[in-house]
Amino acid sequence: MKKEQNIDKEKEDKENKDETHIAIFNGKSIRRKIVGDKWFFSVVDIVGVLTESSIPKRYWSDLKIKLKEEGFESYDKIVQLKLKAGDGKEYETDCADTEGIFRIIQSIPSKKAEPFKRWLAKVGYERIQEIENPELAQERIKKLYELKGYSKDWIDKRLRGIAIRQNLTDEWKNRDIKEEIEYAILTNEISKATFGKTIEEYKRIKKLDKENLRDHMDELELIFGMLGEKVTTEITINKNAQGFDECSVVARQGGEVAGNARKEAEEKIGRPVISKENYLFLDEKINKKKRKKVLEIKNKNGKKREVKKV
Repeated sequence: MKKEQNIDKEKEDKENKDETHIAIFNGKSIRRKIVGDKWFFSVVDIVGVLTESSIPKRYWSDLKIKLKEEGFESYDKIVQLKLKAGDGKEYETDCADTEGIFRIIQSIPSKKAEPFKRWLAKVGYERIQEIENPELAQERIKKLYELKGYSKDWIDKRLRGIAIRQNLTDEWKNRDIKEEIEYAILTNEISKATFGKTIEEYKRIKKLDKENLRDHMDELELIFGMLGEKVTTEITINKNAQGFDECSVVARQGGEVAGNARKEAEEKIGRPVISKENYLFLDEKINKKKRKKVLEIKNKNGKKREVKKV
């Protein structure tokens, strides 16, 4: 029982450190972050969607004062979380969970309020389902990759890699690895031993910037990446490595096993495993489809207006 509680706490700690997520309502982006088992949404983003104000921050600032004066019961539930802004930096942002957002919506006169409530309820419910059944979260990720155009074989390997990575980071947490910089250093140790490159060096080869490196690896690269992390996990458990220094040694050892296998494979197949190719073209493909759809809608609407005039 105690072990299960520890696992739940570890999952919660990880979720608290998750990056800013984006949800889409009527084509508008709403930033959100997971805290514990709840989604917390950017209030300013929601205000912007509902009011279509050119200065949603000012609108929210005035509304916040009004809510406080009225004794808004959920006012204390508004929290500040670091969310990534358009400039790529993270800023403290007023956020509220689903319950708090519902109350705020009631104070904003908007014809979009009802459809937004239905959307919000659906988003919150999906999160609860995913916590109770992690396979649903995996299915959601799978669908996202499918929509982007990745092959089934690639998706299967990517999802397996995510699970292996999760098991490794869980082991690190149990062994007093707490700081994000420590996770980054350990990951780099595995990468250097497996591929002979740090994560940043690898990304430069693929001409990537802020993109997730693993989303731009081919199947062979994913396989050796998984091997390095899986072997690291097994050695960590076998040697009962504790603390950053011992885990660093093990990370190199695990990566070396995968690195040796990579070098042998390269000799047999006659080419490097590391590829300069990336999957950025898939994003461009999706953007082209979106632009084409918008153009078709505009043309269609234009024709309708012309008919009305005649």
